[in-house]
Amino acid sequence: MRNLRLLRAGVRRSAAVTSTPQCFCLGAEPGTVLVGSQYGLVELRPAGDSVSREVSLTADGFLPEDGSGCIVGVEDLPEQESVCVATAAGDILLCNLNTKQVECVGSVDSGLSVMSWSPDQELVLLATGQQTLIMMTRDFEPITEKQIHQDEFGEGKFVSLGWGKKETQFHGSEGKQAEVLPASAWDDGRPRVTWRGDGQFVAVSAVCPETGTRKVRVWSRELVLQSTSEPISGLEQALSWKPSGNLIASTQEKPNRHDVVFLEKNGLLHGEFTLPFQKGQVKVNEMLWNADSTILAIWLEDLKDSRAPSYVTLWTTGNYHWYLKQSLHFGSLEENRLVSLLWDQENVYRLHILCQGWHYLFYDWHWSTDHGLGENSQHMANVAVIDGDKVLVTAFQHAVVPPPMCTYELQLQQAVNQIAFHTDPKHSGDMAILDADNRISVYRYGESTLVVSWGTVDVSCGSNEVMNPLGLRFLTWLPDDSFLVVGQGQHAAQSVLHHLTAVPHAAGTEEECLNLRLSVPVDGEVISLYCSPVTKTVALQLADRRILKYLWEAATPVLEPWWNSSGSAVQFPYRCVQTSITRISGEEVILGLTDRCRLFVNDTEVASNITSFAIHNEFLLVTTNSHTCQCFCLKNLSVKALQAGLSGATAPNSETLRKVERGSRIVTVVPQDTKVVLQMPRGNLETVHHRALVLAQIRKWLDRLMFREAFQCMRKLRINLNLLYDHNPKVFLENTETFIKQIDSVNYINLFFTELKEEDFTKTMYPSLNDSSNTQPCQHPDQKKVNLICDVMRVAMEHIDPQKYCLSILTAHVKKSPPELEIALQKVHDLRESTTPDVQAVSAEEALKYLLFLVDVNELYDYSLGTYDFDLVIMVAEKSQKDPKEYLPFLNTLRKMETNYQRYTIDRHLKRYTKALGHLSKCGPEHFSEFLNLVKDQNLYSEALKLYLSDTQEYKDISDAYGEYLSQKQLYEQAGLIFARAGIFAKALDAFQSSGSWQQALCMASRLGYTKDKLSNLARSMAGKLVEQRKHAEAAILLEQYTQDYEEAVLLLLEGALWEEALRLIHKYDRLDILETNLKPAILEAQKSQLIFLDSQKTAFLRHKSRLQVVRQLKEKACENQQDYEVPHCPELELLSETSSVVTASDMNSKYSHSNSRISARSSKNRRKAERKRYSLKEGSPLEDIALLEVLGESVRAVETVKDIHVLLKQLVLFGYDEQAGALQQVLEEVLQLMETSVSEIWTPDLQQSSVSPVCAHLQYLSHSRDSIKCLAVFCIFQQRFPNPSLAFKSGVFFSVRGSVDIPCRNS
Repeated sequence: MRNLRLLRAGVRRSAAVTSTPQCFCLGAEPGTVLVGSQYGLVELRPAGDSVSREVSLTADGFLPEDGSGCIVGVEDLPEQESVCVATAAGDILLCNLNTKQVECVGSVDSGLSVMSWSPDQELVLLATGQQTLIMMTRDFEPITEKQIHQDEFGEGKFVSLGWGKKETQFHGSEGKQAEVLPASAWDDGRPRVTWRGDGQFVAVSAVCPETGTRKVRVWSRELVLQSTSEPISGLEQALSWKPSGNLIASTQEKPNRHDVVFLEKNGLLHGEFTLPFQKGQVKVNEMLWNADSTILAIWLEDLKDSRAPSYVTLWTTGNYHWYLKQSLHFGSLEENRLVSLLWDQENVYRLHILCQGWHYLFYDWHWSTDHGLGENSQHMANVAVIDGDKVLVTAFQHAVVPPPMCTYELQLQQAVNQIAFHTDPKHSGDMAILDADNRISVYRYGESTLVVSWGTVDVSCGSNEVMNPLGLRFLTWLPDDSFLVVGQGQHAAQSVLHHLTAVPHAAGTEEECLNLRLSVPVDGEVISLYCSPVTKTVALQLADRRILKYLWEAATPVLEPWWNSSGSAVQFPYRCVQTSITRISGEEVILGLTDRCRLFVNDTEVASNITSFAIHNEFLLVTTNSHTCQCFCLKNLSVKALQAGLSGATAPNSETLRKVERGSRIVTVVPQDTKVVLQMPRGNLETVHHRALVLAQIRKWLDRLMFREAFQCMRKLRINLNLLYDHNPKVFLENTETFIKQIDSVNYINLFFTELKEEDFTKTMYPSLNDSSNTQPCQHPDQKKVNLICDVMRVAMEHIDPQKYCLSILTAHVKKSPPELEIALQKVHDLRESTTPDVQAVSAEEALKYLLFLVDVNELYDYSLGTYDFDLVIMVAEKSQKDPKEYLPFLNTLRKMETNYQRYTIDRHLKRYTKALGHLSKCGPEHFSEFLNLVKDQNLYSEALKLYLSDTQEYKDISDAYGEYLSQKQLYEQAGLIFARAGIFAKALDAFQSSGSWQQALCMASRLGYTKDKLSNLARSMAGKLVEQRKHAEAAILLEQYTQDYEEAVLLLLEGALWEEALRLIHKYDRLDILETNLKPAILEAQKSQLIFLDSQKTAFLRHKSRLQVVRQLKEKACENQQDYEVPHCPELELLSETSSVVTASDMNSKYSHSNSRISARSSKNRRKAERKRYSLKEGSPLEDIALLEVLGESVRAVETVKDIHVLLKQLVLFGYDEQAGALQQVLEEVLQLMETSVSEIWTPDLQQSSVSPVCAHLQYLSHSRDSIKCLAVFCIFQQRFPNPSLAFKSGVFFSVRGSVDIPCRNS
């Protein structure tokens, strides 16, 4: 679907040369042409029209001075700094253009007809006048010489398998005796030589002296014959081997047509196409393939015209069809006749042509796709393909037709060279066609016909316009029905922009002529021209890569540079062969794509792997060398973001990227649709629907409430239908009836229901490309999405036509969570019992059959059974695969039961035990035992209690069972409450006793009427249990109040160190004797134990502190030794030295990693045990310092836990034990001072800043330990600050300070 567009045309004429050119080649220097004439060698340079250097071959006698000499070949040899020239007389010459020296390196007496160098210039093949071939090296040393005409076939001779002969095969309509015609009369009889692209083989076409026909023989580099072509009638002189190596092209004149034929390396014919000329109308002088084998150039001369005009036609192939893309008519003047033509080896799309009047021309082509530029719905997405004098137009809006087929053809009188579509979007189907005679044909696309008007172009392109057959290029149709074309300027580096307007030629005629409105000279060669259909901006690109803007709407159109947003002129870094104009973030920019796949936005390169691109609305679509098609929304995208998106690795499931076939290129994007048409390398078409375009179009339809179009597109392209709601929930809910009426299909609505999910697809699967969404907060945040949609749509369908949408209503009930199967079944039952049947309404059978499609039949059977409607159950069962012997006996048994017991049986069968309890409770007292068993089996005690009044025996029995159940679960307090509510006080007493609720137990004992002795025994029993739980105060209350055993109560308080409460009871009951016998000895004993505890903590603290200092010194020495082995400027070792302690710890701790993994699944107790084992205090253990820090922190916390020491001190002072109180105070002060002064030594500032996790945990202990030390230190100095101890006690200092301390648990 691509055409050849002319980018540049160069014309050079050397009028000072009087000789006639005979052949030419390209020089090593860019733009240099070496021409051989009958007098010598001439060099033409790109600058100027004069001859730069010339070497005469007549002076040394290599060519005759009368001009009758002939040069048969010229080849530039850059490595030898000379030019090889072969003359027809047989001389092989090396000419140095700098010194003008000529050296004869060889001579052939019989003369030479052809000199052909291999592509690598390692070999040269000479065809002599004696019909021999001489293969020589680059140093002109002969390798071998062979006769052209050989009798044998060659090394590639076919092997006969014995089951057939050539003579017995079908020979066509002419039969076996068909005569092989000789060569044409105009054949010059000279051999033709062509090399394969890799230089491994060479093909030679020569006229057989016996038959007069041409044969093609293939030779190897060693000049060994490989194959000989089969006899081909009418084979002509033109010969060219395709550089890719698979085919050899030639021409053949057949009885009724003139063909280009292709031969394989083995000499067999393989394909052909027909030239658009009558038989005998033209002769084919030469054929040439370009370097990448995509274009075949054919040089022809007209035989029927006496003036013998010359033509050059360019052919390409696609999808096994050959297209005539360009036709160059050189006229009939003698000076314009072609001498030779050749393709450039470096610029594969540049063609060089030399004429007899020393006119040298070159043309640069590139591939382009000519398509309409409209973006509205009327645009047909037309793509035009040039094929000789026809234009093949395909309207992709209607159908994707694979080439060479098309929607319609346009037949013209001459070959077509250029096509331009109207840039006005309203007339995007109109076309302007420029043919080989510089005639513009305008085709306007009407409703039923194509209205054609003609216009002729009369623009002077130079001194002699015939010299440049393609004098006009870049035909552009502006929105105001005027035309722009680019012509050649007065100089080679200048162009002229012609602005043409159409004026009627004569009244009453359709033909129009084009008037030249304005010619704007351009200082530079224009290599591209583009008009934007949206902004109507015209941009030109010059050969020096500058971008100009043509202000064609001004009163006097002018050219000005293209300025970017920063105020600088835009210039592409490289020449671009495709340009386009669009807006990125509101700024108008120009896009350019080079032939090396580099994409530019203004002068910024955004990607280097782009094979094609297209602009569609606000989207940019590109294909890449990695065989992907990417789509970007330019509306809110910056150039840097586009560059990052094209260069970065995009997720495979991203909306912007999709995989395509290798080598795919964009042909066009259908407007108001989602189709992207791609063409494969072989020529066939593929249509893809890019996800980004699809979603953008769907969002537009949804914003316009075009639900039907959006639904059909989503269904066809498998877009999740949740997007219909998620795009804008508020709008969807407000227009539910509109949605249903537009869809108007029960099946489509059911499909929509079945795809509903709770997730928001605009945030997960289909996020918006331009970061803007119409999604608004839902009006029902507390309701599930699926349930909300089902309810709203069900109400709407019931309002519109409940009978028509019966199945959809059932789907709405089933889709909800949880499914409303009972309601759905009830609707089916209502349909069955309906007495006014409607013809259009859904029958109960159809509805039930549809329900069975949505829900599993067994599940539906259970739900139908749960409705207690046996007719409905049988109807469902009949649609299932159940055996009637299975369900009919069960249903018959149920029918015989009482209603409540029947429903209880059904509910229990369906495992709906709560409902079953309700029905069973209504069956009377005779079924209560069954009721109670069900409660016990399913633990439905709470539900059962709600079914009976609290004053009934059933309620009491249920409570008794419930209490027993709770007691088994060791929930004694709850069990006691249940027993107490039901009046089962004995069991309640036992339960409260077991739970330790002695207050409630005493209450139950009172309800049971316990005697005083029995109550005393109960209190003494509970007191013993409280003592075991170390609840001495509560046990003392029981003994004091219920057993009147005051002495035992005081002893319990002394055992619990409750000194003040014990002292209160002693004085209350006047038992002062206990002071001497029990209280004072207990106080002194407590003082001794506290002294022992403090001494042990002090000793352990000092021991661990000294050991920590030793361990730290050892580690510091180890670090210093490690640093001594460091290598300077080694970053790895520097990192190791900075974290040596951490690395050492981790390395030494590696042996614990396996054990930790083994115990990870154990209980928490085992994990704590393993953690403690990890921090071992054993000398030399890997984490000994961390273990010492932990033990020291525990010592601080242990001293703080002596929380009742102030009460003990008050009692010692009260009873006059000042010496004992002072000793205890002194020891406590020493311990607290030791710990306070050791804090900065143990937890150093460096340790506090460390990131090692165990140390961080100990720092938390430290902060709280310091507070603890300060709190406890207050009491150590209370005697100095408060001489009167009683005043200190009353002030509440100890209690207020102590109450502010909050010590965390270990490893908090």
